[in-house]
Amino acid sequence: MSAPAIPMRLTAPDPGWTVEADVVVVGSGIAGLTVALRHAELDPAARILVVTKDELSSGSTRWAQGGIAAVLDPRDTPEEHLSDTLLAGVGLCDVGAVRTLVTEGPGAVRRLIARGARFDRTADGELQLTREGGHRRRRIVHAGGDATGAEVQRALAEAVRAASIEVIEHALVLDLLKDARGRARGITLHVMGEGARDGVGAVHARAVVLATGGMGQVYAATTNPAVSTGDGVALALRAGAVVRDLEFVQFHPTVLWLGEGSTGQQPLISEAVRGEGAFLVDHENRRFMAGVHELADLAPRDVVAKAITRTMRETGRDHVYLDGRHFGREKWESRFPTIYAVCRDHEIDPATDLVPVAPAAHYASGGVRTDLRGRTSIEGLYACGEVACTGVHGANRLASNSLLEGLVFAERIAEDIHATRPEPGEPVTGEAASGLVDPRARLRVQGHMSAGAGVLRSRASLHSTARALRDARWTPVAVPPCTESWEATNLITVATVLTGVAAARLETRGSHWREDHANRDDDEWLGHLDVTLSEEGLRMTYVPHGDAMPERLAQELTSAGLDPSEVDALIDRALAEDLQEEGDVTSLATIPAGQRAVADVVARKDGVVAGLAVAEAVFVRLGAARAERGVKDGERVRAGDVLMTVEGPVRGLLTAERTALNLLTHLSGVATLTCRWVEAVSGTGTRVRDSRKTLPGLRALEKYAVRCGGGVNHRMSLSDAALIKDNHVVAAGGVAEAFRLVRERYPDLPIEVEIDRLDQLEPVLDEGAELVLLDNFTVEATARAVNIVKNRQVNRVALEASGGLTLESARDVAETGVDYLAVGALTHSAPALDIALDLRG
Repeated sequence: MSAPAIPMRLTAPDPGWTVEADVVVVGSGIAGLTVALRHAELDPAARILVVTKDELSSGSTRWAQGGIAAVLDPRDTPEEHLSDTLLAGVGLCDVGAVRTLVTEGPGAVRRLIARGARFDRTADGELQLTREGGHRRRRIVHAGGDATGAEVQRALAEAVRAASIEVIEHALVLDLLKDARGRARGITLHVMGEGARDGVGAVHARAVVLATGGMGQVYAATTNPAVSTGDGVALALRAGAVVRDLEFVQFHPTVLWLGEGSTGQQPLISEAVRGEGAFLVDHENRRFMAGVHELADLAPRDVVAKAITRTMRETGRDHVYLDGRHFGREKWESRFPTIYAVCRDHEIDPATDLVPVAPAAHYASGGVRTDLRGRTSIEGLYACGEVACTGVHGANRLASNSLLEGLVFAERIAEDIHATRPEPGEPVTGEAASGLVDPRARLRVQGHMSAGAGVLRSRASLHSTARALRDARWTPVAVPPCTESWEATNLITVATVLTGVAAARLETRGSHWREDHANRDDDEWLGHLDVTLSEEGLRMTYVPHGDAMPERLAQELTSAGLDPSEVDALIDRALAEDLQEEGDVTSLATIPAGQRAVADVVARKDGVVAGLAVAEAVFVRLGAARAERGVKDGERVRAGDVLMTVEGPVRGLLTAERTALNLLTHLSGVATLTCRWVEAVSGTGTRVRDSRKTLPGLRALEKYAVRCGGGVNHRMSLSDAALIKDNHVVAAGGVAEAFRLVRERYPDLPIEVEIDRLDQLEPVLDEGAELVLLDNFTVEATARAVNIVKNRQVNRVALEASGGLTLESARDVAETGVDYLAVGALTHSAPALDIALDLRG
């Protein structure tokens, strides 16, 4: 007998009660509660209903230990956070989504603090920042040492109660209600317990927000709580929404190993423990992460999980060890009190013992596909937090970006609902319900998923798992509707999709590891797997990432922090300027149509190269069939070096030449000049950075070139931070007055202030400036400014020297101890690096 199809609607009694609301939020973690609170601020008269499967104070958020990643140190930059996130995502992050995360994140964290969250601070009252895997800077705020989630949950739950937002606890969401046009119109749910509302009911609402958390319970061992059964993803599938990238399940590398066969929720050993200096060893006390990755024990999670799994297989063991004995008991008790207590509960003393750890299912990087406003493919249905796939995480989430994603996109959802005010029609009866899964199959499903679709996957293991899931859907007896059967049905729905897309993706990328396809394959698999469910069954669609150019180039640009679609648009404009209607008339007249050749892109001068992928994209656009690089962006080149060799139709190569070289010579010139400045201040600790003095339309590329030259970026736009300059001071009547006006209008933005006299420094420090630009200061005045800041012990204030700087004076200025040299010339007046195209033969 064949297994029954995945149901389009859960079998359940008709609703016995109905509630009307403007917005219904399903989930009470950081994402759901932030949506509710922000919408209540925007529309105090709106009726907002929060539905939670457990109590308001429970859920996945409260289990988060590490913290929230955000650029809160003036020495850090959004571009660096973006770069770290893109590297962790292994080519599949959406650059626009990540840029939204890293630029709006700091303000969102400040608003969370304003809502009552209390984060750990230094002795002088500054936020205490730590570092986790994949981050190259300390940018993680935390609370209670290792109890960040619990503190965030407490603060938001209290704020929700104070805002008189209605909450229904112990309620399992069942299905989406839609109107005749297919727009979201509410939900059905089951309240577990007795009271004014119990049993199956319905909420009619203008907008539905899914914030149901993860699906870790699909596996036998997980860090997720028992309520994380994939309810939101399963509901979205049954409603016909698009689910994306479900194969990318992150296994946390360091989960406390509780012995052979341990199942259910397992204690997490936060990545912050390694961020503070703990390290991994095998049973022979060998530090096996050395040489695996440049960040060693702080490599991205997929890298560490794979290294641990390899080590376990090589040694025949089922765990490795985390060594933090050098911390001492005092640091364990003060910095990681929760972890220390859990370890002691299991008769392990981390101050004297090695801590046994192994990977366990932790986080779903994929989920219900959304845009940058949290909108799904169904009008009126939104998703945020772990249930959503915003494009931020790609193939592997960067540590501590999850809580930040929940904050940022929750606020965007609330603002979108408020701005659009959806007005759906009356709900209509949905599709006919079909059979439920026997709850007794749950343990079998979890066991098969861990064995065949866990950290290690292969064609054989995934096909075996798929067969087991089909068998588990069949039952010889009728299954009554109840919480256990609904959860089991949700779990097997999610497991079936996950296994299917994992079997389809024939490569290893991020948190998806195929033993039979051990390498990353950008030519075939740089893209996303989208799944929808209909009466005909599951449908899978491959969607190339950065669809307008070859996937390999799109991935390279994405990893560089550039948006492939923006680069494509730039190339379009440049070629349109060059070709007009008639095209390249000289090449058309002199070169036979079928003639092909090989050409070399050659440096005529010494320098630093930047923009090779952009130049290659131009050649590829005009027919180049092959392009091989001799160097990489950021490398020094000498006159005569071949940077790239291209092969293709001669007409196309020569037509592409000028556009490709215009971009390549300009960006390489920026990188070369930046490198000279960086060398001039080498060893001082001062960093060289750019300004907004960029050519229109080229800002992202020019700032990338600065990074290739060893510099760092300042603001990308006027909205990233407030920068008070001399004309603002004149208009406001003084620098302190200007500061206060900005703070009043934009309380959450970082404020930078430019001063041109030393007597202006103390007032702006008193106001709380985070970055002070010393405009046209002498070396002596710069040194005095540095000393003033040091004497005041203002740890979070950075100083930047700007104006009147030259390469000859750069080192003298840097040796004052200033944090940055701002050099507008890097982008607005860098001479182009001489590079040419030589056609062979």
